[in-house]
Amino acid sequence: MLYKKEFGANFDLGFNLSDFPQLHDNSYHNDVCPSFWFESNGQYFILWVDYEKSTERELQGKRYTIINAENFGCSEYPEIGTTDESINLLETEYFSELKIFLSQPGYNHQN
Repeated sequence: MLYKKEFGANFDLGFNLSDFPQLHDNSYHNDVCPSFWFESNGQYFILWVDYEKSTERELQGKRYTIINAENFGCSEYPEIGTTDESINLLETEYFSELKIFLSQPGYNHQN
């Protein structure tokens, strides 16, 4: 798992990644926390998962943030990123709220 390589083997997402096969690990060590992209109905999204303890976070945001994104690549080689028009669709400390968002029709498609 890329996020463990980039942020340490003990990084706790707060959920089991295998329960959400639509999430594609896009983590990069120069980012402040792990990220995962997913696609639903032709739209792309990025989930940022920050450290559980707010004192360990570089930015003072919520633990889970979902933002809309775009694919700058193609379907075979996606390059998912944000634009100036991207907005936060969900900001929460609680996995239960993230799970509801990911389980909504239109957001839970497996690719």
